Amino acid sequence: MMIRILLVLLLAASPSLAQTGNKPDVWEPFRYFIGAWEGTSKGQFGEGTVEREYKFALNGAFIEVKNKSVYKPQEKNKTGEVHEDAGFISYDRLKKKYVFRQFHIEGFVNQYALDKPAAVSKAYGFQSESIENIPDGWRAKETYKIISNDEFVEVFELAAPGKDFEVYVENRFKRKR
Repeated sequence: MMIRILLVLLLAASPSLAQTGNKPDVWEPFRYFIGAWEGTSKGQFGEGTVEREYKFALNGAFIEVKNKSVYKPQEKNKTGEVHEDAGFISYDRLKKKYVFRQFHIEGFVNQYALDKPAAVSKAYGFQSESIENIPDGWRAKETYKIISNDEFVEVFELAAPGKDFEVYVENRFKRKR
């Protein structure tokens, strides 16, 4: 009898233990992105190709994002360029928001926040909270819009201090088969 009372008290004191099977899936809004993607890129560096992968990492606690964009020599970019970045999306349970930390080959580190995805429009708008290795006042925005079950568009925008956002690059992705 005493063991039952202790068990009931323990479960009542710890809602996370009592709801183990009923816990909402915080990754539900992002499950669409899991997998390998490829596509085209157009923006400040000209036109190029892009590859990206989203996968669960560290026992499902995070989503890892790896990206590679290749811009061949062209009018807007005489020498061409290969850009790489990697990042992690996490869910801050205390603040009830998603955080995306993105590490760029050029040394920039962007930290974005998303309070909640828009269910109806299937749009995800991450706003920068901080950017490392760039002068104060710069802002960045990553917006993802789902077009179909196997296609989405990403728009990356930058804003100089005191200025409005300008599109820096737009990527169109298709799921690899």
